Amino acid sequence: MNSWSENIMLSGPLRDATLAGRSSGDASASSTPDAWQQGFEAGRIEGERALGEQLVKQRAEMHELIQGTINSLRQAVPQVIHDAENMVVSLALEVAQKLVSEMPISVPMVEASVRDALAQVEGTAKFTVRLHPADLELLQKAGSPLLTGSDGSGDCRFLGSADVARGGCLVQTRFGTVDARRETKFDLLKRTLIAC
Repeated sequence: MNSWSENIMLSGPLRDATLAGRSSGDASASSTPDAWQQGFEAGRIEGERALGEQLVKQRAEMHELIQGTINSLRQAVPQVIHDAENMVVSLALEVAQKLVSEMPISVPMVEASVRDALAQVEGTAKFTVRLHPADLELLQKAGSPLLTGSDGSGDCRFLGSADVARGGCLVQTRFGTVDARRETKFDLLKRTLIAC
Protein backbone atom coordinates (compact mmCIF):
# COMPACT_ATOMS: atom_id res chain seq x y z
CA MET A 1 0.00 0.00 0.00
CA ASN A 2 1.27 3.44 -0.91
CA SER A 3 1.63 5.94 1.85
CA TRP A 4 0.34 9.40 1.15
CA SER A 5 2.22 12.25 2.62
CA GLU A 6 0.37 15.21 1.11
CA ASN A 7 -2.76 16.80 2.51
CA ILE A 8 -5.72 16.94 0.19
CA MET A 9 -7.76 20.12 0.27
CA LEU A 10 -11.26 20.06 -1.16
CA SER A 11 -13.07 23.14 -2.32
CA GLY A 12 -16.47 21.94 -1.04
CA PRO A 13 -18.10 19.12 0.89
CA LEU A 14 -18.19 15.68 -0.65
CA ARG A 15 -21.51 14.39 -1.92
CA ASP A 16 -22.43 10.86 -2.86
CA ALA A 17 -19.06 9.51 -1.73
CA THR A 18 -18.80 5.71 -1.47
CA LEU A 19 -16.19 3.21 -0.42
CA ALA A 20 -14.09 1.78 -3.14
CA GLY A 21 -15.56 -1.37 -4.65
CA ARG A 22 -19.19 -0.45 -3.83
CA SER A 23 -21.73 0.99 -6.06
CA SER A 24 -23.57 4.10 -5.03
CA GLY A 25 -26.81 2.05 -4.81
CA ASP A 26 -25.37 -0.18 -2.05
CA ALA A 27 -24.20 2.81 -0.02
CA SER A 28 -27.54 4.57 -0.14
CA ALA A 29 -29.43 1.39 0.84
CA SER A 30 -27.31 0.79 3.95
CA SER A 31 -27.31 4.41 5.03
CA THR A 32 -31.04 4.98 5.11
CA PRO A 33 -32.78 5.29 8.51
CA ASP A 34 -34.90 2.22 7.75
CA ALA A 35 -31.77 0.10 7.23
CA TRP A 36 -30.33 1.41 10.49
CA GLN A 37 -33.56 0.58 12.29
CA GLN A 38 -33.60 -2.93 10.82
CA GLY A 39 -29.96 -3.47 11.85
CA PHE A 40 -30.72 -2.17 15.32
CA GLU A 41 -33.75 -4.49 15.68
CA ALA A 42 -31.76 -7.50 14.41
CA GLY A 43 -28.99 -6.73 16.93
CA ARG A 44 -31.48 -6.23 19.74
CA ILE A 45 -33.24 -9.52 18.96
CA GLU A 46 -29.92 -11.36 18.79
CA GLY A 47 -28.83 -9.79 22.12
CA GLU A 48 -32.11 -10.75 23.81
CA ARG A 49 -31.79 -14.30 22.51
CA ALA A 50 -28.20 -14.59 23.79
CA LEU A 51 -29.20 -13.07 27.14
CA GLY A 52 -32.15 -15.48 27.43
CA GLU A 53 -29.88 -18.45 26.78
CA GLN A 54 -27.40 -17.17 29.34
CA LEU A 55 -30.16 -16.66 31.95
CA VAL A 56 -31.50 -20.19 31.35
CA LYS A 57 -27.99 -21.59 31.76
CA GLN A 58 -27.40 -19.57 34.96
CA ARG A 59 -30.78 -20.62 36.34
CA ALA A 60 -29.92 -24.30 35.72
CA GLU A 61 -26.52 -23.85 37.42
CA MET A 62 -28.16 -22.08 40.37
CA HIS A 63 -30.77 -24.86 40.68
CA GLU A 64 -28.01 -27.46 40.67
CA LEU A 65 -26.08 -25.53 43.33
CA ILE A 66 -29.18 -25.20 45.54
CA GLN A 67 -29.97 -28.92 45.17
CA GLY A 68 -26.38 -29.79 46.11
CA THR A 69 -26.57 -27.56 49.18
CA ILE A 70 -29.90 -29.07 50.25
CA ASN A 71 -28.53 -32.60 49.82
CA SER A 72 -25.42 -31.71 51.83
CA LEU A 73 -27.59 -30.30 54.61
CA ARG A 74 -29.81 -33.39 54.59
CA GLN A 75 -26.74 -35.53 55.10
CA ALA A 76 -25.12 -33.22 57.68
CA VAL A 77 -28.12 -32.50 59.92
CA PRO A 78 -28.50 -36.04 61.36
CA GLN A 79 -24.78 -36.14 62.19
CA VAL A 80 -24.94 -32.70 63.84
CA ILE A 81 -27.98 -33.80 65.88
CA HIS A 82 -26.23 -37.02 66.92
CA ASP A 83 -23.08 -35.13 67.95
CA ALA A 84 -25.12 -32.54 69.87
CA GLU A 85 -27.04 -35.27 71.71
CA ASN A 86 -23.79 -36.96 72.72
CA MET A 87 -22.35 -33.66 73.90
CA VAL A 88 -25.48 -32.89 75.96
CA VAL A 89 -25.40 -36.38 77.52
CA SER A 90 -21.68 -36.04 78.32
CA LEU A 91 -22.23 -32.60 79.82
CA ALA A 92 -25.18 -33.82 81.92
CA LEU A 93 -23.14 -36.76 83.19
CA GLU A 94 -20.20 -34.53 84.08
CA VAL A 95 -22.51 -32.17 85.98
CA ALA A 96 -24.15 -35.10 87.78
CA GLN A 97 -20.77 -36.59 88.64
CA LYS A 98 -19.56 -33.29 90.10
CA LEU A 99 -22.76 -32.88 92.10
CA VAL A 100 -22.58 -36.43 93.47
CA SER A 101 -18.88 -36.18 94.25
CA GLU A 102 -19.47 -33.02 96.28
CA MET A 103 -22.26 -34.60 98.35
CA PRO A 104 -21.20 -35.44 101.90
CA ILE A 105 -20.67 -39.15 102.53
CA SER A 106 -23.10 -40.47 105.12
CA VAL A 107 -23.70 -43.81 106.82
CA PRO A 108 -27.00 -44.43 104.93
CA MET A 109 -25.28 -43.67 101.61
CA VAL A 110 -22.45 -46.15 102.25
CA GLU A 111 -24.87 -48.78 103.57
CA ALA A 112 -27.07 -48.38 100.47
CA SER A 113 -24.05 -48.86 98.19
CA VAL A 114 -22.98 -52.01 100.09
CA ARG A 115 -26.53 -53.42 100.12
CA ASP A 116 -26.86 -52.87 96.33
CA ALA A 117 -23.61 -54.75 95.75
CA LEU A 118 -24.52 -57.54 98.19
CA ALA A 119 -27.86 -58.03 96.44
CA GLN A 120 -25.88 -59.12 93.36
CA VAL A 121 -23.99 -61.82 95.31
CA GLU A 122 -26.99 -63.12 97.19
CA GLY A 123 -26.59 -66.76 98.13
CA THR A 124 -22.78 -66.64 98.23
CA ALA A 125 -21.47 -67.91 101.56
CA LYS A 126 -18.12 -66.12 101.62
CA PHE A 127 -17.31 -62.65 100.37
CA THR A 128 -15.08 -59.69 101.12
CA VAL A 129 -16.36 -56.12 100.98
CA ARG A 130 -13.69 -53.52 100.24
CA LEU A 131 -14.51 -49.94 101.21
CA HIS A 132 -12.58 -46.71 101.35
CA PRO A 133 -10.88 -46.64 104.78
CA ALA A 134 -12.81 -43.49 105.79
CA ASP A 135 -16.13 -45.16 104.82
CA LEU A 136 -15.24 -48.29 106.81
CA GLU A 137 -14.40 -46.14 109.81
CA LEU A 138 -17.71 -44.28 109.39
CA LEU A 139 -19.67 -47.57 109.46
CA GLN A 140 -17.70 -48.82 112.45
CA LYS A 141 -18.36 -45.62 114.43
CA ALA A 142 -22.07 -45.80 113.60
CA GLY A 143 -22.25 -49.47 114.61
CA SER A 144 -23.75 -50.42 111.25
CA PRO A 145 -25.59 -53.78 111.28
CA LEU A 146 -23.82 -54.62 107.99
CA LEU A 147 -20.50 -54.99 109.84
CA THR A 148 -21.88 -57.26 112.55
CA GLY A 149 -23.43 -59.69 110.14
CA SER A 150 -26.92 -59.12 111.50
CA ASP A 151 -28.21 -58.91 107.94
CA GLY A 152 -28.15 -62.72 107.75
CA SER A 153 -25.03 -63.08 105.58
CA GLY A 154 -22.57 -65.88 106.16
CA ASP A 155 -18.80 -65.53 106.36
CA CYS A 156 -18.06 -61.94 105.34
CA ARG A 157 -15.19 -59.56 105.90
CA PHE A 158 -15.04 -55.78 105.55
CA LEU A 159 -11.66 -54.32 104.62
CA GLY A 160 -10.41 -50.82 103.94
CA SER A 161 -8.89 -50.28 100.50
CA ALA A 162 -7.39 -47.16 98.93
CA ASP A 163 -8.44 -48.54 95.51
CA VAL A 164 -12.06 -47.76 96.34
CA ALA A 165 -13.24 -44.13 96.22
CA ARG A 166 -15.53 -42.72 98.88
CA GLY A 167 -19.16 -43.83 98.62
CA GLY A 168 -18.51 -47.03 96.67
CA CYS A 169 -17.40 -50.59 97.32
CA LEU A 170 -16.02 -53.76 95.76
CA VAL A 171 -17.47 -57.14 96.76
CA GLN A 172 -15.17 -60.08 96.05
CA THR A 173 -16.42 -63.65 96.00
CA ARG A 174 -14.81 -66.84 94.82
CA PHE A 175 -16.86 -66.46 91.62
CA GLY A 176 -15.79 -62.89 90.79
CA THR A 177 -16.00 -59.27 91.84
CA VAL A 178 -18.95 -56.90 91.95
CA ASP A 179 -17.72 -53.40 91.21
CA ALA A 180 -20.04 -50.92 92.94
CA ARG A 181 -17.68 -47.96 92.84
CA ARG A 182 -19.18 -44.62 91.85
CA GLU A 183 -16.84 -44.10 88.92
CA THR A 184 -17.69 -47.53 87.53
CA LYS A 185 -21.41 -46.80 87.76
CA PHE A 186 -20.93 -43.46 85.99
CA ASP A 187 -18.85 -45.06 83.22
CA LEU A 188 -21.52 -47.72 82.71
CA LEU A 189 -24.26 -45.09 82.66
CA LYS A 190 -22.28 -42.97 80.20
CA ARG A 191 -21.68 -45.90 77.84
CA THR A 192 -25.35 -46.85 78.00
CA LEU A 193 -26.61 -43.34 77.27
CA ILE A 194 -24.14 -42.58 74.49
CA ALA A 195 -24.83 -45.94 72.81
CA CYS A 196 -28.50 -44.98 72.54
